[in-house]
Amino acid sequence: MKKIGAVVLLLSLIIVSCEEKEKKKYLPESIGAINSLAVVMENELWEGKVGDRVRQHFAAPVLGLSWEEPLFTINQMPQKVFSGTILQTRSVLFIDKDTLSLAHIKTDVYATPQKVGVIKGRTDEEIISNLDAKADEIVKAFKEVEIQESQKRFLKSLSKETVLNDKLGITLSLPSIYKVGKQENNFIWIDRQIQKGSMNIIAYDIPNDYFKNDSTFVKDIVAMRDSIGKQYIPGPDVPGKITYMMTEKAFAPYVFPVEVANRKAAEVRGIWEINGYPMAGPFLTYIINDDKNNRKVVIEGFVFAPATEKRDDMFQLEAILKTVKFSDDK
Repeated sequence: MKKIGAVVLLLSLIIVSCEEKEKKKYLPESIGAINSLAVVMENELWEGKVGDRVRQHFAAPVLGLSWEEPLFTINQMPQKVFSGTILQTRSVLFIDKDTLSLAHIKTDVYATPQKVGVIKGRTDEEIISNLDAKADEIVKAFKEVEIQESQKRFLKSLSKETVLNDKLGITLSLPSIYKVGKQENNFIWIDRQIQKGSMNIIAYDIPNDYFKNDSTFVKDIVAMRDSIGKQYIPGPDVPGKITYMMTEKAFAPYVFPVEVANRKAAEVRGIWEINGYPMAGPFLTYIINDDKNNRKVVIEGFVFAPATEKRDDMFQLEAILKTVKFSDDK
């Protein structure tokens, strides 16, 4: 009898395990435009101070763009509307007034890949407090799943170009639509044409000791970019003027410590402009330590597209830059 009981228990565990695997296996694929966010909360909350705080966190301006564009394009709806295919939205923020007070992030609840931020509280003030405490973490989770989705879309058709590996010993997962425009010394410029301009990626390396003083780090970054722009990235022909890309003089760029390709790096976001000509746009730069080769590798994406929104173009460039790998890594 004991043996029979053990067999029955084992079979039960196998069946339960299989059922759990089946549930995970058959989650539908998530849907939605890149950087779209479903905010599920009652209209009364959305129209009051809770909704104001949601917009403050999740529709905050993206850093380093030419004009203000929100982090996410928000589609708010009450709970009764959150059904059907809307459940498959990739990034979801669920806010509710409840007897519970909590703030957490769930993964792959209704679809995969999916992130669901859940904020609950007994009062408006408690909801706002929980939201403030968890918002940065939720934004990071949403951004990561959106980056993954962006990469998934362009990984379907990749360039076979090897110039980055040949010149700098790095690789990027580049969509095949990107073409090499310039390669000179250790500088490489790759771009693609878009409806009203171009999306661009540049890469080069600098000596490991280029930045000698932490107190002048931002100033030295600007000097580095301006030197590269003057040497390799000319602007339009203007009689009597030398035009080239430089860092906007009016505002210092934003600089953050990050990790890229398992290496310490600096992330730089700001606005480029053309010396001697009224033209400007956003840029994103990663300065990556490569101590093994006694150097730093610089990869940058920038967009030229006058009078157009640039958030999603810059987001795709970020997704591409974050695929960087070093060829001598095992």
